[in-house]
Amino acid sequence: MASTGGLSRRRAAAASDSNYTQSSSGPLSAGSGHSSTDTRIASDPRDLQMEDENKTQPRLTLMEEVLLLGLKDKQGYLSFWNDNISYALRGCILMELAFRNRIAMVKDPNRRKYPLADRYIEVVSEKLTGEVLLDEALKMIGSTEERMSVGQWIDLMSGETWNVMKIGFQLKQVRERLAKGLVDKGVLRTEKRNFLIFDMATHPVTDSAVKEEVVKRACTALITRSTGSSPTLAEQNSPVVYQQLRTVAMVCAAYAANVLENALMYLNHEMRERAYTKVDELLSDYSQFPFGSGASKEEVVGKDLQMEIVAAVLNVFTKMDSVL
Repeated sequence: MASTGGLSRRRAAAASDSNYTQSSSGPLSAGSGHSSTDTRIASDPRDLQMEDENKTQPRLTLMEEVLLLGLKDKQGYLSFWNDNISYALRGCILMELAFRNRIAMVKDPNRRKYPLADRYIEVVSEKLTGEVLLDEALKMIGSTEERMSVGQWIDLMSGETWNVMKIGFQLKQVRERLAKGLVDKGVLRTEKRNFLIFDMATHPVTDSAVKEEVVKRACTALITRSTGSSPTLAEQNSPVVYQQLRTVAMVCAAYAANVLENALMYLNHEMRERAYTKVDELLSDYSQFPFGSGASKEEVVGKDLQMEIVAAVLNVFTKMDSVL
């Protein structure tokens, strides 16, 4: 169960478902010349399930929140010198799928003999999420019979592999696709900007309140003694999985992606230092499983195999250049 070696490199650097239901008094005929009052439009039961789930899911995914923190509000692009965000975003994809109960660690007692990042993961629900990148990754993980680990999947989705047989697992244009998704959600807009010798699509912030909420949540988590109140029993059993842990995952991913400083720039020097100390502590506590002594234990009730993936991804983040 050895990893493909991506960690050391970072240091150096539905199934188709034909059950469509058509409820009508008879066959629909095109060009019949009249309309029937009892004719109903065909519906896909998967759409109804997805609609119910989307009502309880956060508006933004972890990937979108991290990207939003990295974007310059008015210019609408990321720093050209940031070479960590792409890798961190792939880790966020795995954490988001775990939060949504789509993937989990393979339930094998022997897995504990191996480091977190080297433990195998599997698809536990093929139900689509409605988020294009998440669904693409979910299908990819479920399409291979070969079991692979958290570290291997992050490497493969990032294109960090020398195995040409697995190059097809690379997720391409992730940042641009996430930005376009935020445009669809009304958070960003698309403009074309000239950079001397080439034109590039940029995505300035349109709904500043959304970004301000993400920034406020990150700052609050890092300058207070706790990252939030413990989830209630109803929250533990709802699809909105563990608000506190999502925030921890977001700030740690932003730290690994070298964009957390954009959220902390509004704090004075002393508070920034306190925030960086706190994020180091969070990474230390949550990059092991069971979570460390400083973590809240209530939030992993009944979801150990999913939350173990979150810990494994954060463990990979601790080995990236940005957090060394």
